[in-house]
Amino acid sequence: MHRNLPQNKEALLKSYTTRLKEDVKSMLENFEEIIRLAKGERGENESQLNRMTQIEQDTLEMQVRAANIVRAGESLMKLVSDIKQYLILNDFPSVNEAITQNSKLFRTKQQECDQKLMSLRDDIAADLYDLEDEYFTSIYK
Repeated sequence: MHRNLPQNKEALLKSYTTRLKEDVKSMLENFEEIIRLAKGERGENESQLNRMTQIEQDTLEMQVRAANIVRAGESLMKLVSDIKQYLILNDFPSVNEAITQNSKLFRTKQQECDQKLMSLRDDIAADLYDLEDEYFTSIYK
């Protein structure tokens, strides 16, 4: 069971890397095609279609490619969200370290408070002793 965890982690990281590369590649390719279409570089099939049909086809292709860029961007945002969630849920060493640091801090504060209370107790006991001594030796009781 312990051996499966690193393999699953490695597979997950490879999956994240693959998704990242595919989405960025998709965005780049679609953007390049939109630029190519905007420049008017149509290739061989320019003579087969009349001008208005070609413009409509180019417009539709630009819209589809723009939608592909948006889809790839949304996929990248989902990937970032997945990575954040993975780190939050599976970053046990940093969580343990934070707990340990807080525990040390609170123990230190507890010791400081205990020392102050002990000092206060000793001061009050000494003052009470002096007051009792004064009261019992007073001629005004």
